[in-house]
Amino acid sequence: MDIEARARAVRLLVLDVDGVLTDGRIVLPAAGDEIKCFHVRDGYGLVAVRRAGIEVAVISGRRSEAVTRRMGELGVRLLEQGIADKLAAFEELLRRLDIEPGMVGCVGDDTPDVPLLERAGFAIAVADAHEDARAAAHYVTRAAGGCGAVREVCDLLLAARRGAR
Repeated sequence: MDIEARARAVRLLVLDVDGVLTDGRIVLPAAGDEIKCFHVRDGYGLVAVRRAGIEVAVISGRRSEAVTRRMGELGVRLLEQGIADKLAAFEELLRRLDIEPGMVGCVGDDTPDVPLLERAGFAIAVADAHEDARAAAHYVTRAAGGCGAVREVCDLLLAARRGAR
């Protein structure tokens, strides 16, 4: 199946956070929650795909108030944080939404994301992903994680729905 067909089938976009929605760096101030930087264009892309009828979910190994806040701003309701077994969370999400794996696009950047990438109908790795994630991907973005990679994916999904690339 080609990239456009995989993208056209997506009804659920599942994202990792660190290294996908952020550049992977974590700033730990002396007091308070960790600091994460999100790219504004990624946020716009997520709003656009949600408006087009594609549900967005986040499955992250870490827990962060910054992620909760940002996803709330973007209207992303499916947020799983502090997840040790990402594949189990992914399977539960599929059951809850009654959706087939072939209808899922998944964006990851590292080894813990590989089981999800292998299960998703459209597996995507960010440009600076670990080689394990890139090897499991159907598509590798041109942009790095936290630097517009998610917007690139959103644009690809929307273009596939319009029948253009």
